[in-house]
Amino acid sequence: MAVEKKDKVAIPVIIILSVLVPLIVLVLMNLPERYNFLGVKVGMFPLFHAIINGLTSVLLMLGFFFIRAGKMKAHRNVMISAFVLSCIFLVSYVISKISNDPIPFGGTGFLRPIYFFILITHIVLSAIIVPLVLFTMYRGLTKQYEKHRKIARWTFPIWLYVSITGVLVYLFMIPYY
Repeated sequence: MAVEKKDKVAIPVIIILSVLVPLIVLVLMNLPERYNFLGVKVGMFPLFHAIINGLTSVLLMLGFFFIRAGKMKAHRNVMISAFVLSCIFLVSYVISKISNDPIPFGGTGFLRPIYFFILITHIVLSAIIVPLVLFTMYRGLTKQYEKHRKIARWTFPIWLYVSITGVLVYLFMIPYY
């Protein structure tokens, strides 16, 4: 199948997912009742999410290193791994939102505005990163390397920021879990 034909299918799917994923997360965060069908304690999800975000950050930096070194196969493999980890994170995050009430940040003083700045930018960029990652992965996997490079210049720093700030949010919240 030619790339143009693939684009006619893939691009609408990417756009639909890019709208649906943040909307679903938003709805689940505001559920009136929680359903802890896995029986997992509230503190386990955030630790798991922080580990996944940390590993994703490492993989993203490795991917950047590999592409700069001209190791395209290694770059592809670690970026696919980062994508898979991000998908696992997303599924786990949705389950955690269904299962557990939100935990408010209890910090005061100068840490409070720092935390909320990190949290708000993390949340906003988390929604923005969905289409960027999907388009970047699609362009790379379909060997549209020039388009891949153009979007990856935006995707990489935003995705890295989101994964690192995911760990930071966890570190700020540890006392309240």
